[in-house]
Amino acid sequence: MARTPRPESDAPPPYDTADTARWAVEPDKRPGRTAFQRDRARVLHSAALRRLAGKTQVVTPGTRSPAWDPSPRTRLTHSLECAQVGRELGAALGCDPDLVETACLSHDMGHPPFGHNGEQALNEVAADWGGFEGNAQSLRLLARIEPKRFAAPPGSAPGTEPVSVGLNLTRAALDAATKYPWPRGAHPTDPASPKFGVYEDDRPVFDWVRQGVPEGRTCFEAQVMDWSDDVAYSVHDLEDGLHAGHVDPAALHAEPERRDVFAVALARYAPAGTDPEELAEALDRLLAQEWWPHGYDGSARAQAGLKDATSQLIGRFCLAAEHATRARWDPGHTGLRLTRYAAELVVPREAALECAVLKAVADRYVMQRAEQELIRAEQRVVVAELAEALVRRAPYGLDPQFRPLFETAADDRARGRVIVDQIASLTDASAAALHTRLTAR
Repeated sequence: MARTPRPESDAPPPYDTADTARWAVEPDKRPGRTAFQRDRARVLHSAALRRLAGKTQVVTPGTRSPAWDPSPRTRLTHSLECAQVGRELGAALGCDPDLVETACLSHDMGHPPFGHNGEQALNEVAADWGGFEGNAQSLRLLARIEPKRFAAPPGSAPGTEPVSVGLNLTRAALDAATKYPWPRGAHPTDPASPKFGVYEDDRPVFDWVRQGVPEGRTCFEAQVMDWSDDVAYSVHDLEDGLHAGHVDPAALHAEPERRDVFAVALARYAPAGTDPEELAEALDRLLAQEWWPHGYDGSARAQAGLKDATSQLIGRFCLAAEHATRARWDPGHTGLRLTRYAAELVVPREAALECAVLKAVADRYVMQRAEQELIRAEQRVVVAELAEALVRRAPYGLDPQFRPLFETAADDRARGRVIVDQIASLTDASAAALHTRLTAR
């Protein structure tokens, strides 16, 4: 990836003391590290990040392909790959690379077991407790749940009992990890959208993070994280699908299959107002590339070719965004550092449509397989029954971390939120095991 020159040394710093402030003030333990290097280290060493190794990305961990064992990606491997993409793209645009990497590593930490399927099931469970959203849960985890620092809340009276402040990341890091900077039902353009980034009882830290910034607008680093997330999972889900034998490259030339893919893209992934012909042109542009994997038989040569295709795709999407963003915000190529709220990431429409097509291919041929729907149905039952059992039997069944919070909760809504936190913290395997233990007759 091309590197943009840094600005002259007398340029104003791209991050100020407000950006590097922490919710609870604490001294540096070791001189020489930047605030964002400390943030990155805290996320890398967190238990919440490690647990992502046991959470579904697309294919449930531990399942095997009928043809090969594809070692499918988990939420952890996806997050690591997203972080690599985001770190390089962010650095090319002048962001602090540790800050962007922290956001990318953190962006899925709040996701519950069983991927987006588990997220939807848990949202139904939490309907009377403020709902569930993986991104809002990520903020809650980073700022409150993950045990790293205890401190009295800012502005509290002397002698106030210390509470968990989570990893106590910097303001800029929490902001960069916030993909949807608004509460439930407050989407800037679509109040009916299910996407939101903060629960009501986490508003104090959210309001602190968002002091002095435009309402409803994501910071530049969060936009880099978001596009890196799209790039990583669109490309790697296709790679996993090919490697597992679920995607036949030849089918992408046949009209019935193409129509199916375009219908999925229009329904779930393509920008509003997209014409199917635009998607056909996007797919044809990819198929015309000499590195495109037109066939895949699992041989070492085919694996190398597929890996080259993933590299080519990632470079194609990142360079498209880098060049378009520079052209819009730094047309003189002065090396201006684009950070925080000084710019917006520009993703060319052609790149967005190509990315949407890749997502739709993986959706159509991997996620929509009949056996996957059976698995998802069983997972939804596990989440619903587990929540019911915890409501009935808590604090029994809660981890030691959550039991005191349940016992001191002020009302049913607060107790319900603790149960949601408990379920969200589980891996696929631990959710199934706890379900079995609590529902055994």
